[in-house]
Amino acid sequence: MAKNLYITTAIPYVNGTPHIGNALDYLLADIWARYQKQNGHEVRFQVGTDEHGNKIAAKAGELGITPQEFTDQMYGNFEGLMKKINADYTDFIRTTDVHHKAAVQYIWQKLGPYIYKDKYEGWYCMGHEAFFTDKEVEASNGVCPDHSTEYQKVSEENYYLRASDFTDKIRQAIESGEMKIVPDFRKKEFLELIKDGLQDVSISRPKKSLSWGIPVPGDDDQVMYVWLDALANYITVLGYPDKPEWKDYWPADVQVIGKDILRFHAGIWPAMLLGLELPLPKTLLVHGHVNVGGAKMSKTVGNVVDPVELIDNYGVDAFRYFFARHIPTQDDGDFTWEKFENAYNNELGNDLGNLVQRVANMVVRYQAGVVEGNAASEHDMQPYRLAIEALTFDQALDEVWVIIRGLNRYLDTVKPWDIAKKKDSDPEAAAHLTEVLEHAVNTLQQIGDMLVPFMPATAAAIHETFDNEVVAVPEVLFPKLYIHTPDPRGAKNTP
Repeated sequence: MAKNLYITTAIPYVNGTPHIGNALDYLLADIWARYQKQNGHEVRFQVGTDEHGNKIAAKAGELGITPQEFTDQMYGNFEGLMKKINADYTDFIRTTDVHHKAAVQYIWQKLGPYIYKDKYEGWYCMGHEAFFTDKEVEASNGVCPDHSTEYQKVSEENYYLRASDFTDKIRQAIESGEMKIVPDFRKKEFLELIKDGLQDVSISRPKKSLSWGIPVPGDDDQVMYVWLDALANYITVLGYPDKPEWKDYWPADVQVIGKDILRFHAGIWPAMLLGLELPLPKTLLVHGHVNVGGAKMSKTVGNVVDPVELIDNYGVDAFRYFFARHIPTQDDGDFTWEKFENAYNNELGNDLGNLVQRVANMVVRYQAGVVEGNAASEHDMQPYRLAIEALTFDQALDEVWVIIRGLNRYLDTVKPWDIAKKKDSDPEAAAHLTEVLEHAVNTLQQIGDMLVPFMPATAAAIHETFDNEVVAVPEVLFPKLYIHTPDPRGAKNTP
């Protein structure tokens, strides 16, 4: 029986427009999910939107509509991006969903023994909708590095979760690998952050400070803090607590998050789960940020790269390829138009696209489109599989390109076009040519299999070309495009 697996992505606030970081979450999760499905597993893959909090209420107020009307207008932008990058998700959650709200109130009540009320004084970042410690605020000179805004000093009476009660269990789970934090240097960063223990965390705000959120059960003056509400989505989307099938998929096998929200997912979230007596997620995959030419993306600087525009101009598989291979899965990466178009025109266009064309052309020209390809594994898949299982998708694609470049070199060395000239007069040449083309087709079928998680449309095109009894020459997979960089052929740039 196929093993049930579960992968999650962070749910973004709906007040902004989707960005590369969101796309990276969906892409990494989708690669993992497609690979597991290809290997016979049942996979649930969660995505969603975070729809409560002050920022949402403020935006709605500016527009003169209710927060619910605002979120109803905005969540589709994120759903659109998920579909645009061809994320094959199974579950979409909005934190304004009726089931989610009721489930979160149940969670609050179940966490009752670990909740207390106290006066809070601390530093708040509106951008994160989060409180920060004196230590963190001092380290960044009182300015949030992610939002370039000063932390606000806030004093109010809130409910707290006794996260400190779970410090030892959480530390032990991380150190033992029960809850792996990947990559290892992020694990070390987090363990350093909690070396003096986890701090109890504020999980509500007075209604006067936060009007748009899930009410605290039994206290009309308090509203749940957005992080408690948002983190709970990973289990409520599965049907927790009332739909028994949630147990078939929890704990999550992989939770994909950006590095800026590790502290919530490795601290508050495990504390909530332990308080609910639920198992911890098996792995937190922490990806970095995408810079542009070495600088942080910023609307002010005007260097923001729009994932939708990229996909519209170059195609979804080109987007998936670049961000899966040229942005390290587990660290910060860098985007420039030069790097992107170089990867598109040379690696996708020349290495792969031309290879598919030339092999298909030769099979059609020399063998009337008939070849005995049998998709037998010609190459060792182990390095590729190990890279995917280690959640280093960039390295897995490197392995695919080793095979692609190897096949190109093989064809340049054996020169099937020269063998073809002799095949009418030399029976051995005919057999040799068949053997060469069989090898090329088998290798391309294997490349198609390996690209399924990364570039599903391209994989399908390769299989469509070579898995049939008669090969037909396909359309060019990656036609040359020079939109942002000069065309080396001196042609006018494509509009």
